[in-house]
Amino acid sequence: MTESTVRRRTTARVLPVRPDGRVLLLHGWDPLKPDTTYWFTIGGGVEDGETIADAACRELREEVGIELPAAELGTPLATSTIEFEYGGSRIIQHQTFYAVAVDRVDVTFANQEEIEQQTISEHGWWYGDDLEATGLAAHATIPGLLRQATDAITLRRAS
Repeated sequence: MTESTVRRRTTARVLPVRPDGRVLLLHGWDPLKPDTTYWFTIGGGVEDGETIADAACRELREEVGIELPAAELGTPLATSTIEFEYGGSRIIQHQTFYAVAVDRVDVTFANQEEIEQQTISEHGWWYGDDLEATGLAAHATIPGLLRQATDAITLRRAS
């Protein structure tokens, strides 16, 4: 793989948390590896002129149909930089995560981009420990992020 196939991107990611502590994730695959499926967080790239919070809200709306004003995101839960392969490129991704409380959600894939419609099969609500036990998280950090999100939302709801 040459240096030209490295893509650097900044993403906004959202972890919607139900009152029971489960977090909404998407199930999909790399278009070049359709037999290797995994669970991943909602979110995507920050577009030119967008704030990270605005991108988080746009991705939440596009990927699962949840409408949320940026002001309701609160402060970021976590940030990190990860490296992975997707679509034949090495990706270096700086990501900012937000945890949001949701009560009832009617998930819809109607606003997804074409590549998302081709590579996302379903959604699911997960506890971090249960996801970790499956070994099907897209990245090793996701189960811990689910636990962090659940803890943060539980504290917000209690105050």
